[in-house]
Amino acid sequence: MTEANKIKCIALDLDGTTLNSRGQLSARTKQAIERALEKQAHVIVASGRPLESLPEEVTELPGIRYAVTSNGALVWDLQSKEILREYKLTPESVEAILELTAAMDVAYETFIRGKAYAQASYVEDPVRYGAAPGAVPYIQRTRKPVEDMGSFIRQHKEELDSIDIVIRDGKEELWKTIETQVREVYVTSSVPQLLEIAYKEAGKAPAVGFLLEHLGLKREELAAFGDGDNDKELLRLAGTGVAVGNAVLGCKAMADRIAGSNDEDGVAVELERMFKDGRIESGTER
Repeated sequence: MTEANKIKCIALDLDGTTLNSRGQLSARTKQAIERALEKQAHVIVASGRPLESLPEEVTELPGIRYAVTSNGALVWDLQSKEILREYKLTPESVEAILELTAAMDVAYETFIRGKAYAQASYVEDPVRYGAAPGAVPYIQRTRKPVEDMGSFIRQHKEELDSIDIVIRDGKEELWKTIETQVREVYVTSSVPQLLEIAYKEAGKAPAVGFLLEHLGLKREELAAFGDGDNDKELLRLAGTGVAVGNAVLGCKAMADRIAGSNDEDGVAVELERMFKDGRIESGTER
C-alpha cells in the first residue's frame, strides 16, 4: 500500500467479520460504514450467503449498491436487482458431487437465483450436523426445507448457483476428494461444518475484481475484510487486506492488517482509522 493512498472501495464479508457472533450489525460498525459512504467510498457486500439471506440492516444502508453472493457465483446490483455477473455449476459437476457423497452422513443445501434450499433434517436440527447453536435461528429463518434434497438437486441441476455440503467430520478429506475428482468447481469454506462449491470461475476475489473494473477502480484502492477460507483470495487481491482477530489462520496469513474480532467491532475500528481523513497510513501491521 503506498503512503496516504486513498481507499475508494470497501469489500465486506458479513458472517464472522462485519456481523457479530449474534449475526447482528453493531451500532458502531453501522456508523463506520455510513462514514465511509459519506466519504464517497463504494461499499460492496462480499458474502457466501445468497441474495435473499443477506441482512436488510446491511443491504438497505443508503449507498450500498453492489453485492457479491454465493461466494462470487453472482454479482448483484441491489438497486435494480439486476444480475451483473453469474456462474452456475455444470450438471456434470452436480452429478459427480452427489455420487461422491451419496453414502456419507451429510446434508445438502443449494442456492438458486438468490434463494436458499436445504435438507429438511438439517433445517430442523442444524446442531446435529455441526452448526453452532447461535446459527440456528439464521438457518431456520433463511432455508426452505426440502425432504429429498438429492432429488431436488438433480431436478434443478442446470440452475444451481452453488451447493453446500453440511458435514460434521471429514471435511478436509472430502474437500481434497472433490477438488481432485470433480471438474470445473471452486471449493471453499466459511464455517467449520460447510463445504461450499460453485463453478470454477466463482470466488469472492474474481467477483470483486469484476466490480472494480466495472467501477473503474484499481485493486490498490480496495480494502477488504474477512475471516474465513473463502476470504483469503479477496484479502490477497486488495491493496489493503484486513483479517479480523477471530479469522482462521489461512485468512490471517493473507492479510496486511489484523483487526480486533467481530465481537470487538474490529471492522469499525479499522474503518474509523481509514476514513478519519479519507486516507490510510502506509505499512503493514500484524
